This record gives sequence, structure tokens and C-alpha cells, in this order.
Amino acid sequence: MVVDAAAAIIASLTVLAAAGPSTALEHPRPEQSASIVQAAAPHALGPLASLPEAASTLASAPASAPASAPASSSATPAFAAIPDLSRLTSTRGTQLLRGLGALPAAETARVLAANPQLVERTLARPPAPRQVDRWWSNLDAATQLSLVSAAPRLVGNLDGVPYVMRDMANRSHLRSVVNALELADPMSLGASERLQQREQLQMLYSVLDALGPATANPPRQLISLDVDGQGKAAIVVGDLATADYVSYIVPGMFISVQQSMVEWVDTAARLHDEQVTWLTLLDSATGASSASSATGAPTATDASSDTDASTPTVATVAWIGYQTPHLLNVGSLDLAYEGRDAIASAVLGLQTLRGDNAPYLSLLAHSYGSTAAMLALTETSATVDALAMIGSPGAPGASVATLNVRGDVFVGEAAWDPIPNSSFFGLDPGSSDFGARAMNVAGGIDVITNRVLEGSTGHNSYFGPGTESMRNLALIAIDRGELVTDGTSTDALRTLDYALTY
Repeated sequence: MVVDAAAAIIASLTVLAAAGPSTALEHPRPEQSASIVQAAAPHALGPLASLPEAASTLASAPASAPASAPASSSATPAFAAIPDLSRLTSTRGTQLLRGLGALPAAETARVLAANPQLVERTLARPPAPRQVDRWWSNLDAATQLSLVSAAPRLVGNLDGVPYVMRDMANRSHLRSVVNALELADPMSLGASERLQQREQLQMLYSVLDALGPATANPPRQLISLDVDGQGKAAIVVGDLATADYVSYIVPGMFISVQQSMVEWVDTAARLHDEQVTWLTLLDSATGASSASSATGAPTATDASSDTDASTPTVATVAWIGYQTPHLLNVGSLDLAYEGRDAIASAVLGLQTLRGDNAPYLSLLAHSYGSTAAMLALTETSATVDALAMIGSPGAPGASVATLNVRGDVFVGEAAWDPIPNSSFFGLDPGSSDFGARAMNVAGGIDVITNRVLEGSTGHNSYFGPGTESMRNLALIAIDRGELVTDGTSTDALRTLDYALTY
């Protein structure tokens, strides 16, 4: 396979690069990481196809120290003092990461193959994203590529590693596991093992299908992947490294990688398009209004030019980063706590990588996922700009004041949805006592676009195309909460003129 060949090429090129003169990689903010592997990330099934060029670019990258680092600091050589392997296998956290970074690629792969618990242990309790970022930033370019090749499962799932590298690692790991499963002799397996193999393959095929073709526009990145059991995955529509607005879609009960990944990514793509449409419309109207004020009458050229130059960008994340519950365990908060930790790590990882160029960040959480999101925003240091909850089974806190949300909190509840009023996990966040803003999902006419908006009914139609729910979620995610409808008479006043003067 192309990817398998590419993986071998990476390893050999890494050794060559490390053996020759190596140069320090400046503090790899996301933009830089994207540029140094631009040729290697066509977002196809095998983004490693162009890694010879990437390795060459990385190896020849000019050395420069981070602005915030002392002048004497430098990147870790690809082959620093090789650690004692007997000690390495008993370490964890950043100490383990530093040890792996000091090994040759072939040795790293051998150590991890012989000690799979090292990866499992690290990912079960990963270092903080800031620690991961600091570790990765101090590796030279050749060592970074070496680790992508030798430890793709580890690199691909560490918050704090640049997303372009995680995408590269996860796609490599995905293709490798699929190849191994496809080549396995079913006759050598028992009946239960064959069933497990088929289910695992179907899950991974769902991820491949959700990633789409190499020509997908906007591009898609696989920023996390767990191939075991029910599986976990997160696929970005857009570019997390540069987007002005970022939203994570957090799922609830019954959403799994095997059954739902394609649909979940389609939802993220529709939300992405809805946000872009609103940004373009509002920017165009703003440009036309400015031109009209200056010259007395707007022109199509004025509006188009302004939109092309200034329209912000968005990224939406189809996130299935925790094991969602089913009927037999939905009454417990155990999985919500797992979701809490995963959400917090993802948020902190994004904010770490973006630094001073932080995007407007929103969580759009459904059902059980809303409880996990609220736990993340009350019991960890994660903070977001906006939170929208739909079909929530209850809040662990007493009010919005307990949530680490810098802006507004919105709640949507559909007719015939029995979950919101259950208050199963605490106070109904849609109640007046909680203090969130209402988000209408019943349908109607959009006073700005004159579109007919479909209503959501029951527990699972909030993300339906053309719904008022999707319209409002998109507006929340681009910080236009003043245009979000709440089902009152005030909605008639939320016109384009109102939007321009708000």
C-alpha cells in the first residue's frame, strides 16, 4: 500500500536526516507546522504519500529560537543520549515522552511494540497539553517525523501536538490497522474473534468514509483515533490551526464511531457551511453599508471585495472523544466524567496551540454530552466563549454562574423530547432558575433570509438540515447571539438592519 511504503520512507529519511546536519525547529505554532508539512497533507487516505518532500523540507528548515526562549536554547537532537530502556519502560508522562524522543525511530517502534502498555498508560492519563507542547517544541524536525512514523497512536492522540502532525499520525495508524485486519486469515480465528474483527473493520471503514476524498473542501483532519472497542475519533472540517471560529459538536447517547461517524461529520460539514453562509452574508451587508455611507450607494464590487478580504474562517469538530452511553448505563455519570476529562483536554490543547491567536470557541452539546460538557466547564480549568445545549438531561450546577463560559449559555428544547424535563442529572438548564438564554427550535420564517426553517421534534432532530436549531447553533458559534431566536415576539425585530447596528 502507498501509506505502508511511505511509512518506511519516513523512517529511512528520518535516519538520514538525523545522521546529517540537523537544524532546530522554531517553536512550532500551528501555522508553521502546517507549512513544513504542507506537501504531506493532501487529506487523503494516505497523507504520507508526499512525506519525502516533507522530510526534506523539515530537514532544511532554518533554525531560529522561539522569541520567548533564552538565546542558548535549542531543539533536542534527534539522537540525544539514549535512555536506559529498562528504566524507560517504567516511566510515564513527560519523562516517557522525553525518553522516546531520544530513541532512534526503529528502537522507538520496537520498544512500543514490546510494551504496548506504555502508550495505553500515557493516553489514559496524558500529560497536560502545555507540557506536551513544550516537549514537542523542543524536538528537532527529524525527530518529530520519526515519532509520527514510529509512534503514530501516541502522537496522534496527544493534545498539545500540532494538528497537522496528529492527522498524519492517525491516518497512518488507521491504514496500518485496516491493512492488518484485511490480511488476517479468518480461518485462524474463532467465531467470536471473527465477529470482533468484522465489527472493528466496519468501525474503521466508517472513519475512512467520513474523512472523504483527498479533494474534500474544506479539508478534513483526523485529530484523534482509538481503534479499540467501541472506538473514539474526532474529525475536523476546516483548519483548527487558523480558524477564527471553532466549534466542537459533543454527542450524547447511542452516538458511536461505527454507526454514526459519517453522519456526525456530515453534521459538522453542514454546520460549517451554515456558519460560512452567515459570515459571508453579514460581512457583505457590512461592506455594502460602509460603502453606502461613504459614497451614497453600494456596488457589487465593493461588497465582494470586502467579503473576500475580511470574511473570517471557521472549523467545526465532529467529536466522538468519549464512550457514549446506551440504555443499560445511561443512568450513571461514569461516562460523563470520561467525557469531562476528554473535553477539557481538547479545549486546553487547542488554546495551548493557538496561544495569543485564540479563536472564538464554542461547545455545542447534545443530550448526555451536555452534562459531560457542563462537568468539564465546572470541574476543570477549561473555558469556552459560548455553550449551547440541546435535549439536556440536567445540569450538575445550580446556574450558569457555575460554568466557565465567558459569553452566553443557550438551551434548546424540542417538543415531544422527554429528556429535558426529566432533570435526571440535576436542574433542567432550560428552567428560568438556571439562567441560560432560550434557543428556539420549533421552526418558522427567518426574518433575515426569508427561509422557511423546519422545526425539531423529539430527541434526535436538533441537527437536521434546514432547521431553526441548526440556524441558531451556527449563529451561536460565530458570536452572533443577538440574532438567535427565542420564540418570543422579539424575534421579529432580529433583522439584518438590527444585526448591522448591534
